[in-house]
Amino acid sequence: MPSCKNTKPACVTLFLVLLLNLSPAAAGDLELAQRQWLAGQGPKAIATVEAALLKTPNELKLRFALGVMRMESGEQAAALSIFTALTQDFPDLAEPQNNLAVIYAAMGELDLAQRALEQALALQPEHAQAQENLGDVLLRLALRAYQRAQQAQVAPSGSLALKVSRTADLLQATKLPGR
Repeated sequence: MPSCKNTKPACVTLFLVLLLNLSPAAAGDLELAQRQWLAGQGPKAIATVEAALLKTPNELKLRFALGVMRMESGEQAAALSIFTALTQDFPDLAEPQNNLAVIYAAMGELDLAQRALEQALALQPEHAQAQENLGDVLLRLALRAYQRAQQAQVAPSGSLALKVSRTADLLQATKLPGR
């Protein structure tokens, strides 16, 4: 599951999309936060967004940006809280569900991640990132199931051992988070 830490162009695109349809004041604050974030001033960018949210607490794009910043800063509990609230306040949006799933997957909560991704895809079937993330989660769930089957079996199974090995190799090769 990609993150902004790995791809600055993805962050720039995310912030540009977030700027659309904002009030002028909120857009200015978000633009400033974007510049701060990309300049490596994460805490300052977070403070800028939080200050803007004091003026417009229900602004979706500011809340979403804060969630992304918290997630990218390693503040998983804060990001989880933000994205959970966004899924409740904006139940028709797929993107908060996708981000919630990324956090769940990083925490090892694969079943919760799968449910969030399925919800995102029910809302927006063409959501490419949610599709990819679901594939990643399902791969990790497959490995978990194979390993449990291995532990439960009485006699060793060559085909099961091969499945465990190949699935683990694939996960290692893709360097998925939460592993």
